[in-house]
Amino acid sequence: MKRAKKRFLPVNAGEMRERGVERPDFVLVTGDAYIDHPSFGAAIVGRLLESLGYAVCVLAQPDWRDAGSFAAFGEPRLAFLVTAGNIDSMVNNYTAAKKRRARDVYSPGGAAGGRPDRACVVYANKIRERFKNAVIILGGLEASLRRLAHYDYWDDKVRRSVLLDSAADALVYGMGERQVTELAKALESGVFTETLPSVRGVVYKTRGSSAPGDFLRLPDFADISADTDEGRRLFAKSFLLQYRNTEHGAAKGLIEYYGDVCVVQNPPQPPLSTPELDKVHALPFAGTYHDMYDNMRGTGPAVPAIPAIPAVPAIEEVKFSIISSRGCFGACSFCALAFHQGRSVTARSHASIIREAEALTWDADFKGYIHDVGGPTANFRGPACEKQAKYGGCADRQCLFPKPCPRLKVSHADYLALLRRLRALPRVKKVFVRSGLRYDYIVYDKSDEFMRELCAHHVSGQLKVAPEHVSARVLEKMGKPGRDVYEAFTRKFYRINAGLEASGKKQYLVPYLISGHPGSDLSAAVELAEYLRDIRHAPEQVQDFYPTPGTLSTCMYYTGLDPRDGSPVYTARTPREKAMQRALLQYRLPRNYELVRAALKLAGRGDLIGFDKHCLIRPHNIKHKTSNTVDKTEGDHVIQKHKGRGEHDRRPGDFKGHRR
Repeated sequence: MKRAKKRFLPVNAGEMRERGVERPDFVLVTGDAYIDHPSFGAAIVGRLLESLGYAVCVLAQPDWRDAGSFAAFGEPRLAFLVTAGNIDSMVNNYTAAKKRRARDVYSPGGAAGGRPDRACVVYANKIRERFKNAVIILGGLEASLRRLAHYDYWDDKVRRSVLLDSAADALVYGMGERQVTELAKALESGVFTETLPSVRGVVYKTRGSSAPGDFLRLPDFADISADTDEGRRLFAKSFLLQYRNTEHGAAKGLIEYYGDVCVVQNPPQPPLSTPELDKVHALPFAGTYHDMYDNMRGTGPAVPAIPAIPAVPAIEEVKFSIISSRGCFGACSFCALAFHQGRSVTARSHASIIREAEALTWDADFKGYIHDVGGPTANFRGPACEKQAKYGGCADRQCLFPKPCPRLKVSHADYLALLRRLRALPRVKKVFVRSGLRYDYIVYDKSDEFMRELCAHHVSGQLKVAPEHVSARVLEKMGKPGRDVYEAFTRKFYRINAGLEASGKKQYLVPYLISGHPGSDLSAAVELAEYLRDIRHAPEQVQDFYPTPGTLSTCMYYTGLDPRDGSPVYTARTPREKAMQRALLQYRLPRNYELVRAALKLAGRGDLIGFDKHCLIRPHNIKHKTSNTVDKTEGDHVIQKHKGRGEHDRRPGDFKGHRR
């Protein structure tokens, strides 16, 4: 059935002129296909500027090999706005094993190859090649996490700020609504350069003699990029200074020197208020991909019982899902959210969410199911405490780790009330929660009310949670609670579900796990394998640790140090050891036998090779018939929280707009 025509931002010169526009104010260049939905940062920025009266055109996935493709609309009156898309382009293009991905859900037909490596740099340089004097502003996740010098896993070295490599004029980091609004006004008034130092959430470059005198000076790039022990120590010091200056209340500005040139990071913007966030979600989004992609569906078997593959697969996860909040005070070490979006949580109002849900129910494709209501962490619907509400997160302590802060407010009342209202709407059959849920926060809730209703109404057979590991030393490096907390959660889950089984409900927990995280050696991996043996769980998917910019874990991986206290951290660096740690988590698979056997011998755990019930494998690789289990261990199990799915369905850097 052909979709009804919806109004999108112009994507070509013809559509631009149909609007009566001869020259756009802004051209928004994105590495994703154009999906006009609030889960996509490019759509939010485009619609926001449009609401302010500016003419905005979208250049989606231009041919980066040809500078002429960036001239589709001519030179904009005010600026080019450049984003790599919802995911870092290197993460989008490569698995954790540095192999090319075969699929890109953010591209037409799911086809890979639609964006270049380091898309921000490539796009901006091609624009500069074609338009020498145009203003270029970077934004989005890739730019945000690479705003200062950063370790690059793919080059295995420290790279300089993306602002310098791209030859752009400025960079917006974090959630960019306020920054973009202020910069648009400055461009309109002709005071763009003069305004940059005063706009929070912006990074710009200047000569050292013009650098602000009251900002913190980071170690120089020449020192932190040296491939020496001292260079790595200074990198860890620099990262910690950055990490402790991400919260809007007390954060200071930062300066990083590159010889005579310096990159200046202004303090971050405060998060939007609830009314401001409601206003963003009330913008006139079309809610789907542009109809120019209608004839670009993915190829696959023509099976009538299977729904058609969307022209842009990414729409599947978000079209009937609702973003309810931003921010996360969980601050897991391997997640870049704190570095990009911040720890302060802002939630949309119930009224705003209900209006969106009611509109969804009238969509021709709606079948009665709201797929998700959440955010980076679904069960966080407000600041962790009163202090955080006013000043942002504490620089020197976390809300949940290693123990919950005494000031932490634990309540699911607001979220529970919202879910009740949603499932009571006409035409709604079921409301699912598929975003990441912090199981420790649920354990700390003295009431079982939320857990009971979650299991009764919002889970479909399996509840996915992320203990990530069971080894105490690995969990400490991850910033995750101890094994005892996860086991308390499992007891609560199965106790509550035992009461539901009489009505025919049989539900299970599915734990997500990370192999090869800093702190994990073979003995820790064996400990996790033994745990899986004891709970009789055979994971189909395992995430190999993926070192992406902007995380504490990546800093540990590169430096071999915990930046918080300078202590050494063991890290699996060779492909073989990484493969062994991953194989141990799927020790039942015959194809993993030799790797598991080698790992057990190397770890001094030959006692786990034998015929006793406690053994992981037998002395010989006995061939068995196996099921058609699909191996998804090469990084396609998609870490960093996106749209609403949070920790659980994750590709590193995948934020689906929550963390543009």
